Amino acid sequence: MAIGSKSIPHDKINLKLILVSGKTKEYLFSPSESAGDISQFVFDNWPQEWGEEAVTKAEILRLIYQGRFLHGNVTLSALGLPTGKTAVMHLVPRESLPQPSSQDDLHKKKTSSNTCCGSCSCNIL
Repeated sequence: MAIGSKSIPHDKINLKLILVSGKTKEYLFSPSESAGDISQFVFDNWPQEWGEEAVTKAEILRLIYQGRFLHGNVTLSALGLPTGKTAVMHLVPRESLPQPSSQDDLHKKKTSSNTCCGSCSCNIL
């Protein structure tokens, strides 16, 4: 359900979605709805003014909240979003979620090891 300047029902969350182009649209959702539900709803009810940004399937739509990609099963209530208020998220087309950085893995390996060659310990005299 789209919302304009009307008041927000106390049991709903007004979600303001922003595209990369800067275009926005507001929708009302229940706290129990997931990121996947929201992506499907927006895909099924794609705004005419977003015509140039249309995608071919709901599965490539990703929500970003506070700088993090949301997995499809996370609900609005799990994010701690208050009802009766407006929350802002970015909506981007993306085939898959980003994988953890290989730099992070390399750093963990370097910092967790205190041996230089695996079979001995180095001592500074």
